[in-house]
Amino acid sequence: MWGFLLALLSGALMSVQGVLNTEATKQSSIWVTAGFVQISAFLICGIAWYVSGREPVGALLTIQPRYLLLGGVIGAFITITVVKATASLGPAQAAMVIVVSQIVVSYLIELFGLFGMEKAGLEWRKAIGAAIAIGGILLFQWES
Repeated sequence: MWGFLLALLSGALMSVQGVLNTEATKQSSIWVTAGFVQISAFLICGIAWYVSGREPVGALLTIQPRYLLLGGVIGAFITITVVKATASLGPAQAAMVIVVSQIVVSYLIELFGLFGMEKAGLEWRKAIGAAIAIGGILLFQWES
């Protein structure tokens, strides 16, 4: 149950963040806004690390394979692409396409056991669910 509630909160926060970043970009630039987002996130993580236990930062040097450390780089691109998508499509449509993309890519990661995830078998109900979500995007865009 906690995982479901956290996922709902995450989705809500991502939608709000996308709109806030898009509006901030209109008054500055994509690079200033994205940079501020990443720096402020770093500061919050630093405070949380200080308060919650202080595991050794040097542990990052032992993480294998090294590509597992690309989350921050990907986070910068996420910020930029969400801002551009929200500005172009509007918040609702951008969020819908982003979420469906997450569903499809995450399911493919599960199916093929990528990035250290345990490989899962094909489940037709999940594949059909992803197809229905894609259909939802088409329905959402449909103009009469």
